[in-house]
Amino acid sequence: MTPSQPAEEVRPREVFAWAMYDFANSGYTTVVITAVFNAYFVAVVAGDAPWATLAWTLTLAVSYAAVMVTAPIVGAYADRHATKKKLLVVSTLGCVACTAALATAGPGALALTCVLVVASNFFFSTGENLIAAFLPELAKGKSLGKVSGWGWGLGYVGGLVSLGASLAYVTAAQGRGETAAQFVPVTMLITAALFLLASLPTLLVLKERAVPQPLAARTLAAEAFGRVLDTVRHAARFADLARFLVCLVCYQAGVQAVVALAAIYAEQAMGFTTKDSITLILAVNVTAALGAVAFGQVQDRLGHVRTIALTLVGWIATVALAWWATDRTAFWVAANLAGLCLGASQSAGRALVGYLSPRDRRAEFFGLWGLAVKLSSILGPVTYGLASWLSQGNHRLAILITGAYFVAGLAVLVGVDARRGRRAALRASRPG
Repeated sequence: MTPSQPAEEVRPREVFAWAMYDFANSGYTTVVITAVFNAYFVAVVAGDAPWATLAWTLTLAVSYAAVMVTAPIVGAYADRHATKKKLLVVSTLGCVACTAALATAGPGALALTCVLVVASNFFFSTGENLIAAFLPELAKGKSLGKVSGWGWGLGYVGGLVSLGASLAYVTAAQGRGETAAQFVPVTMLITAALFLLASLPTLLVLKERAVPQPLAARTLAAEAFGRVLDTVRHAARFADLARFLVCLVCYQAGVQAVVALAAIYAEQAMGFTTKDSITLILAVNVTAALGAVAFGQVQDRLGHVRTIALTLVGWIATVALAWWATDRTAFWVAANLAGLCLGASQSAGRALVGYLSPRDRRAEFFGLWGLAVKLSSILGPVTYGLASWLSQGNHRLAILITGAYFVAGLAVLVGVDARRGRRAALRASRPG
């Protein structure tokens, strides 16, 4: 019995191979962005300077800005030449190589570390956009939520594997009396190796079903941004998708702040050690996997919009609890509630974009999804970083301010009608 209803002429093993990419790349976000390297960057590489958290968020912002500039070109190129698979291979190998190179990061190596973080995150984010564009080719409209949910669920299992391997090594290293400057670089090699190994099913089994389109007279860049502008000019045809992308920018700003700063908040505001943070985020990955799979099972029946609204209410409660928490028990509750909301909101958002996208512009529209997420990845963490810096290290105030993005996202979501948006996408997909 398969976990979802695949599209015609798609074997279950290919759906599994697609989902395995979420398993593979989640180790990067979990270990590098969320649990280990971010706090290491602040405390060791930047020497716990007053501007260290802001430097981390600005470094991420540079990588996301680069993705925003290139995503339309990559999406248009993938559509025009049917090369999603080839580009996915390049982005995967690039992220693996740069993640392994982060093993050279140490005290005082700020410039080199920033360059490697920018490059690794750029490759990761590009690959994330490309793998998402395969989703509508593998699942029918009514099962997009379920397939996406299984992908995100496997993703959190992948995060658990990488984080668990890192925790085992950190525990052994601390037992030998090693410091973070000695054991954190090794966790980068572990993460890179697991990413490469786990991505092999995707790179070997997943098929490119797109058909090359006729070449245009314009240059690729002109064509790419021309298509994006064309989408904007015809936004009235896809009004619900456009509104949801605005909603996505809002609530993902809050999500990305939590993802990028979780370990920093835990260590700076709650007094956690590296081992404490890894243990906490291991537990959060379990709840995130459960949230992604559970909501994926009910999303197609409950409705995409209602599912997302429910998770945003959960995010608002999470931020309030984290701000209020003064002991580790309350913070653990807040963190695991965040895990449930994280898995559900990420999966539901990706599925809704696929549901509202015309068939012949899927890669481009998932490029727009990527643009929205990357814009939020700049807004949320930089807002947190600025709030922390201006308040002289008040991380509680910073998380509370960042939480306002979830409230804004919920307000924008109210006007999204998924059925109307789906009808518009189907009309645009018909010949003529």
